[in-house]
Amino acid sequence: MIKASAPGKLYIAGEYAVLEPGHPAILVALDQFITVYLKEAKDQGSIRSSYSNGMSIPWTRRNGHFFIDERENPFAYVAQAVTTTEHYIEEKGIELSFFDIEIESDLDNKDGRKYGLGSSGAVTVATIKALLLFYKVPFNQDLVYKLAALTHMSIKSNGSFGDLAASTFGGWTAYSCFDRQWVANAREQLSLHELVSLDWPDLMIEPLTPPTNLELLIGWTGTPASTTQLVDLLNEEVHDEEHFYSRFLQDSKECVNNLITAFKSNDLETIQAGIRQNRQLLQQLGKNSGIHIETAPLFDLCEIAEDYHGAAKSSGAGGGDCGIVIIDNTLDAHGLMTEWQQAGIEPLPLCVHFEKALTIK
Repeated sequence: MIKASAPGKLYIAGEYAVLEPGHPAILVALDQFITVYLKEAKDQGSIRSSYSNGMSIPWTRRNGHFFIDERENPFAYVAQAVTTTEHYIEEKGIELSFFDIEIESDLDNKDGRKYGLGSSGAVTVATIKALLLFYKVPFNQDLVYKLAALTHMSIKSNGSFGDLAASTFGGWTAYSCFDRQWVANAREQLSLHELVSLDWPDLMIEPLTPPTNLELLIGWTGTPASTTQLVDLLNEEVHDEEHFYSRFLQDSKECVNNLITAFKSNDLETIQAGIRQNRQLLQQLGKNSGIHIETAPLFDLCEIAEDYHGAAKSSGAGGGDCGIVIIDNTLDAHGLMTEWQQAGIEPLPLCVHFEKALTIK
């Protein structure tokens, strides 16, 4: 049986601006995973996970390609990851076969509510890794990320694909999105092998090393949020606020680039200042766009953290889910955690997950 895992993620800074090519963000991979198990099958395959209440959903092939009845399919990302990866595998002249997939997830709580740790990205990355291992195809992290990004483009994702970078490379990551239009045009003209071997314009995936005295704290508001819906709302609003949005992009780019420099300089104080600045930029974006980025629980999360000398902000699209705090690890955060809990905010005992550099031959 093949087993492959991918970690969840959180955004540290650069949200919304990262949707534009060349605008950086910082993400971190966390030690909560989606794990995909894959074993060979005959005549037809199946997919099973907690998403389908443990029910096994069958799939087969039509005209030689993966097919699952859309009326029964809660696995859009898995199905498209299989389709994209098998296209790449077919280009290598490898015969396709059937297999059963089982998915396990740590990225939600005991009630099944998602923490906002990027489950769609993690399940895509884990599925691609499992398939490449199953078919014994050599791969590295760059290939996995690009196949995952092409998978999400095929589903018309409106995200930045930063979650895919974090889930693929692990650790702390400086990231900027590639030029989607260039990739879409190249996809029509090139084979998958040719496309994934090229440098993609504006794409940046760079590991960062945090200062030794930096501690990351994560609080969950208990309210799930839809990144897709919030990004759609922003896209509807930016046409009316084009001047402000251009300024937001410029300011965010400068802020995050300064944060990246501070990481490289092991400068915790400047990192904290950048987190606070990025929070202000997102608050202003929410005010000008009418998007509820920093909800009341997220505001409480941040203000409590600030009382304990932590630099805090919402993480990701906001509207619920998690907030993050950057704090000096020599400080006692017990009081902060207690106040969070009193305010209905759940501290998540998560740690940064570092992936080893991966090349499978």
